[in-house]
Amino acid sequence: MTTIDSIRREYDRYPPTGYRRFTRWLSRRVPTGLYGRTLLIIILPMVILQSVIAFVFMERHWQTVTQRLSTAVTRDIAAIIDVIDTYPQDTGYEEITRMARERLALNIAIEPESALPPPRTKPFFSILDSILSEEITKQIRRPFWIDTIGDSNLVEIRILLDDKVLRVFARRSQAYASNTHIFLLWMVGTSLVLLTIAILFLRGQIRPILSLADAAESFGKGQKMPEEFKPRGADEIRRAGLAFIRMRERIEKQIEQRTAMLTGVSHDLRTILTRFRLQLALVGNEAETGTLNDDIDDMQSMLEGYLSFARGEAQEDVGELDLEALFPKLEDHAALHGRQMTCGIIGPPMVKVRPNAFSRLVMNLTSNACRHAQNIGVLATVRTGWLTIVIDDDGPGIPATLREDVFKPFFRLDEARNQDESGTGLGLAIARDIARSHGGDITLSESPMGGLQAVIRVPA
Repeated sequence: MTTIDSIRREYDRYPPTGYRRFTRWLSRRVPTGLYGRTLLIIILPMVILQSVIAFVFMERHWQTVTQRLSTAVTRDIAAIIDVIDTYPQDTGYEEITRMARERLALNIAIEPESALPPPRTKPFFSILDSILSEEITKQIRRPFWIDTIGDSNLVEIRILLDDKVLRVFARRSQAYASNTHIFLLWMVGTSLVLLTIAILFLRGQIRPILSLADAAESFGKGQKMPEEFKPRGADEIRRAGLAFIRMRERIEKQIEQRTAMLTGVSHDLRTILTRFRLQLALVGNEAETGTLNDDIDDMQSMLEGYLSFARGEAQEDVGELDLEALFPKLEDHAALHGRQMTCGIIGPPMVKVRPNAFSRLVMNLTSNACRHAQNIGVLATVRTGWLTIVIDDDGPGIPATLREDVFKPFFRLDEARNQDESGTGLGLAIARDIARSHGGDITLSESPMGGLQAVIRVPA
């Protein structure tokens, strides 16, 4: 048992704690892309900072200013009440009303033999109502009624005196810090401007990374590098782009050198085999040379198979392949060998692959199925950018323990199943090499028909 497996088993032995459950829940909801996570890193601290600043401002500045303004208004009202009590007027309170309006910016009215209205429902959240009520209770100490609800710019205060009611109308700004929203608007507005600038710059930094990822994916599928790709962005991203371009150039040069070398080897070996064949023809004894000619044919077949495997199909460009034109050829090939093959397509028949290489891939797998089975089923599905071809047969199948070994070059299951004229042990190896050069793979499993199921899955 490896160390990683032991750690995983030790981890799974204990039930997840609350912290683990929270981290799992959070990881499923956090953006997975670099762009989203970077935005989260920028936005989250800004939101937290603004929330703290707003809370401190509301708690300290807004409440303190409102309390001081309410205290000042309450003192002015208390002074008016003292003047009324100290200097009672028999003919009216016009002079006191004038003084309150001109000196204190309060509009007052004295209603003799009046009563306070019934109490109003307290608002759920009103800092002015609570602070003003507290100041009137503390300074004036008389029954009162206030109205601070609504969008009116006036606040009405009624105070019960001995035989009359004092009505006071004050501007809301006299008792309440009403310009607080300006601070909040400035804070939110500047945050939006900063976020917009950050998003624009961030998109400019993320775009080169996405271009590099697309170029690497195209290279993995054996396609040409996008023409518009060039190293851009920050220095680190430029270095990664240049390193990728140099790596691709080195790999392409190595492939070209290997192809050129194998081409030369192929030419030399074919020349030698042709010379052998001519020398045997000059001998003239067919009985003696028949076996040697068969050996030369086997050597020629193995040489062609090996060169095809080593050379691959990387030099072919990506194009469109019509599955509706390919599958009838497969059915005709199976009919020539006395096999029954049914083919089907789900989705559009035109796919973007390397046509010759992919046709050879499918032909290799169907040929193997025709060699060992009587009935073969081929189903192609094109969906969400992927091409999946499932090949089922009713042959003897392959044991589960050997399904990966059969993809090794020159691997043979047993003599009875591989002693055929064209069997070189390279068919499946070439097929997987072609599939992986397309950015996909081949998997083998048990077929519902009782034999082997081969699944080809490549981007299309």
